[in-house]
Amino acid sequence: MSTNRLDYLDELEAEAIYILREVAGQFEKPALLFSGGKDSITLVHLALKAFRPGKFPFPLVHIDTGHNFEETIQYRDEMIARIGEKLIVGHVQDSIDEGKVIEQTGKNASRNALQTFTLLDTIAKNGFDACIGGARRDEEKARAKERIFSVRDEFGQWDPKRQRPELWNIYNGKIHKGENVRVFPISNWTELDVWNYIRRENIPLPTIYFAHQRDCITRNGQLMAASPFLNMDEEDVVERRNVRFRTVGDMTCTAAVESYAFEIDDIISEIADSKISERGARMDDKVSEAAMEERKKGGYF
Repeated sequence: MSTNRLDYLDELEAEAIYILREVAGQFEKPALLFSGGKDSITLVHLALKAFRPGKFPFPLVHIDTGHNFEETIQYRDEMIARIGEKLIVGHVQDSIDEGKVIEQTGKNASRNALQTFTLLDTIAKNGFDACIGGARRDEEKARAKERIFSVRDEFGQWDPKRQRPELWNIYNGKIHKGENVRVFPISNWTELDVWNYIRRENIPLPTIYFAHQRDCITRNGQLMAASPFLNMDEEDVVERRNVRFRTVGDMTCTAAVESYAFEIDDIISEIADSKISERGARMDDKVSEAAMEERKKGGYF
């Protein structure tokens, strides 16, 4: 009997590739949701392994709030040029200009919630029946109870009580007209798994994931990057701090952490010692105890 065993990262990789191929086999018009964060970058790397030397059987879709980190957009454009795949961008600004959503006002205004409408609009315009995302169960309790194939109704809404069983890695992608499925190939991965895989595969990332100096303000106990997108006033004191970002989103809701982790090994050690989840740096998750679940019920990623 062979004593060879797959490394646990090999097992996670094989599961994710299997799920990506299931999506290609079961759906007519899938898409891969790309945010420019480490999880969606990992998904792109897995898709390269799943489908090369052929082209992806789906486009990449980025919902652009217009308030993104410059480093993220630069990385996105360079990556698309490198891999030669199709990118569809849905702009929140277009939704605002067309009067479909109303931009928030006030000191803590953010476009993060508005991107749900732009996402649903982009899905409808392109007729996508499945959207692949990089959500993981360890991130947040609402995501912890969501299935890998997560059915959304004709309004894009998620009903936790309508989830399907997924026994023996059998995924049921059958849907009614107008419905779509959100698919999470790395749902069983942890933040440390992602970083260990990035290190093993030598996957390049946006520079904001690594420690750097940045002008910041402290708001609601969190370090926020000083930006023209923040409604700053005389109470906001700008300080030069050594920081990095554990998660990447809209600049108005993504907080930094003080860090001197300049290399991947340093980041892995930092995460292993951390007592706060990466979503702890997301202001949008602090609106209420069930903020993520409520957003997902409304059509969020």
